[in-house]
Amino acid sequence: MRWKGVHHVEFSVLNYDESVAFFDKMFGWLGYKSFWTLDIGYRSTYYMARFPLFHSYIGIQPALDGHKLDSKDHAPGIHHIALWAKSRREVGDFYRGFLVRNDVEVTDPPAEYPVYTPGYYAVFFNDPITGIHFELSHTPLIPSLFAYRRWLGALKSEWKSHPEWSNPPWKEAMRRLPSKTGQT
Repeated sequence: MRWKGVHHVEFSVLNYDESVAFFDKMFGWLGYKSFWTLDIGYRSTYYMARFPLFHSYIGIQPALDGHKLDSKDHAPGIHHIALWAKSRREVGDFYRGFLVRNDVEVTDPPAEYPVYTPGYYAVFFNDPITGIHFELSHTPLIPSLFAYRRWLGALKSEWKSHPEWSNPPWKEAMRRLPSKTGQT
């Protein structure tokens, strides 16, 4: 069973030096550590949340060409990347203390999204240089009873608007994947 999730993600950015400056500020604010390749083999800068305890990390490399991304286009590729927040408070503090203060484009201000999972709280924003769409989200380890009720209510509301579903959404959404042996 896998338990760590994504190993790493790397983005090609339009202006490497400007992007490094922006990401240094953003990830620094969130408490990440950074390291880079020293241009050995290739040029890339990395950001890791739990350094030196190896976990997932984000890398950026200079793009050879291209144009600024717009997440509203839903073009092929990564739509957005979500970063873990320690708490709802950190989401709000990041919104006010970093995004607003640095005039970063916020596409969706901090809000609870009860249809995702109980207590899910997030802010969505765009990197100003390349346009990479980010989310800073908090999911409580143990949601409150009120958060659980809001989640259940949101799913029941969705179920009412989908007469084609024969099961409630918490069952309808589950999919079986093939195993190593090809059996489902």
